[in-house]
Amino acid sequence: MPPHKPYAFVTYRCEESALKAYTHLNGQKLQCGESSVMLYLAYVSSVTHEEEASVPLPEGLVLLEDFVSPEEEALLLAAVDWSSTNDDVTAQKALKHRRVKHYGFEFRYDNNNVDKDKPLPAGIPAECLPVLERCLRNGHINVMPDQLTVNQYESGQGIPPHVDTHSPFEDTILSLSLGAKTVMEFRHPDGRVVAVVLPGRSLLVMKGESRYVWTHGITPRKFDMVPACEQQSPDHVTPEPGTRSNLTLSKRGTRTSFTFRKIRLEPCRCGESEGASSTPSPSTPPPPALPCCHADAARLEEEYVHRVYDAIASHFSSTRHSPWPRVCHFLSSLPPGSVLADVGCGNGKYLGVNPEMIAVGCDRSSALVQICAERGFHAFVSDALNVPLRTASCDACISIAVIHHFSTEERRLAAVRELVRLLKPGGHALIYVWAFEQEYNKQRSKYLKDHNKEHHGKENLTKNTSEDRREPHGKSAMQNSGHLEEGYEPVDKKQDVGKVTDGKLSVHTNRTAFNTQDLLVPCPSGTTQTSSSHLKSESESHLTPVFHRYYHVFHQGELEQLCSQVDGVKVQSSYHDQGNWCVILEKD
Repeated sequence: MPPHKPYAFVTYRCEESALKAYTHLNGQKLQCGESSVMLYLAYVSSVTHEEEASVPLPEGLVLLEDFVSPEEEALLLAAVDWSSTNDDVTAQKALKHRRVKHYGFEFRYDNNNVDKDKPLPAGIPAECLPVLERCLRNGHINVMPDQLTVNQYESGQGIPPHVDTHSPFEDTILSLSLGAKTVMEFRHPDGRVVAVVLPGRSLLVMKGESRYVWTHGITPRKFDMVPACEQQSPDHVTPEPGTRSNLTLSKRGTRTSFTFRKIRLEPCRCGESEGASSTPSPSTPPPPALPCCHADAARLEEEYVHRVYDAIASHFSSTRHSPWPRVCHFLSSLPPGSVLADVGCGNGKYLGVNPEMIAVGCDRSSALVQICAERGFHAFVSDALNVPLRTASCDACISIAVIHHFSTEERRLAAVRELVRLLKPGGHALIYVWAFEQEYNKQRSKYLKDHNKEHHGKENLTKNTSEDRREPHGKSAMQNSGHLEEGYEPVDKKQDVGKVTDGKLSVHTNRTAFNTQDLLVPCPSGTTQTSSSHLKSESESHLTPVFHRYYHVFHQGELEQLCSQVDGVKVQSSYHDQGNWCVILEKD
C-alpha cells in the first residue's frame, strides 16, 4: 500500500493469473468476524514511483562485505569457548541482552574504561591474526589491535545506542560480524539516522566522525526490515523512510561480533571528559549555548536529554517506583475503558495505575521502553513532537516531567499541540513541568528541603520515592559514554549559579533555588552509595561519572500562557504540586 493511501498494488507473474484474480475477487466481500471488506479491482498499466534515495554512510564509516571466507568464519567462531561460566582468563560476562568475552584487556562496564596495567592472561586468539594482518595490509588500520571484545546476540537481543568510550582506545575500531546479519542504526546529534545492514562475514571500519559523533546501536527485535534484493555496493544502507522501496523482513539468528581496538597509551585529546579516567581530561569541553534555531535545539536535546536517559535508564528506573498521588487521582477518575496515552512514559510507572483503562506509553528512550515491555506494559519509542497515534484517538493524555526538556518555546508549544491533537473532543490532558518557584505559599519543595540532608551527608538518592526529588523522566534514545562529564562542575553556591553568561548554559547546583530558567542539572550515573557510611570523599566523588540534562524550568503562569496559544482547548485547572507547575486541559 502506498503511504497514506487506502489501496494497494498487486502484480502477477502472468496475465492469465491476473485475469483469474480479477474474475474471482472483484466485487467480492471478505468476512472477518463481524467486519467485512469489499474488494474492487482495476487494471493499471503503470505505477508512478519515486526514485529510491540511499542515505550516505556516516563520514569515516566503511563496510566491507565478505571480508572473511566461510572457512575463516568457522575458525573464528570455534576459537571462542562459551562453555566457561566464570572465566577470569577472558573476563566472560553474561549481560542483560547479550553475552561477552574480553581478550587482551577487560572493558569495565561499571566505569566505561580499561585497566591498562592489568592485561588479561588470554591475548587476542591466534585465529584472528590473519584477519588483522589483512586489515593492516589494506590500510584499514595502521597499528595492530591489542584488545578484543566478543559479543554474542541471540535473536531479539541488541545493544543500546552509544559512542564507544574515547579515552581508553585509539581512533579506529574494527567490528567483524559473524553468523546472522543484523541492522545497526547510526544517529547523528542533528537527527540524521542511517540504518546499515551488516551481513554475515562483513567488516565495519569506524573512525573519525562515525567514531566520535554518531551513536550506533542495535534495536532489540527478532526481525529487521532490509532491501529485498541484496546490494553489493559499500553503501549497504536502507533507503530513507517514506521512499517506496523493495523491502522485506529478515529474521534474525545468532550473531557474534568481534570488535578489535588498540589501547590508548597517551591521554585522549578529543575533548571528551571521562568521569572514570584516572586523571582529568586536559581540555574541558565548553558548556553548550542556548539554541538559536530548530537544528541547534534538536542537537542540544539529543546530547543533553536523549543520550543521557538511555545511559542512566536502569538507575533512573530504580528510583522511579512511586507514582505521584495527584497524577494517580487524575488517572483513577477516568471512566472504565478510557484510552490513555502517556507521552514520555519513562519506566511506565503510571501505565498500571488504573487497570480499567487502556493505557499505552511512548518515550524517546529505547532503554526505558524496554523496561516498560519487561514490566508488561504497552509502550513504543517515539518523539513527543510526533506521536504515531491517530488524531482524536485518546480520552486522556498525560505528560509528566517531559515538556521542560524542550529547549525553545516553539518546541514546547508543539509538544502541547501534539497532546491536544491526540485527544478526543471532551478529552483531558494532564501536564507537569518543573517549577522555577521551588518555594510556594511559604512551603519549600522536598527538592530544597533535602538540601539540608545532603549537606550533612545523609542524602539517599537511590531511595527517593517521590519524583519531587527531581530527576524527572523524559524522551530519550541515546547513550554516550563520552558524556560522563566531570568537566562541567557546578559553580560555587555563593556565586551567581544559574546566570547565563555569553549565551552559555550553566550547571545548576543540586538542591538549591534556581537563578535561571534554562540550565543543565547534574545527575549521577548510578554509582551513588545508599548509606552515609559509604559516602565518598570530595576527591573520590569527583571521579564518579556525572551526566547533565537540559531543563527549562517554568515561571508561575508560564505553562498556562503556553497552553492558551493552542486552539480548541481550555485550561480547566492549574496548581503547584511539590515543585511542579501543573495544568489539566479540556479539548473543545
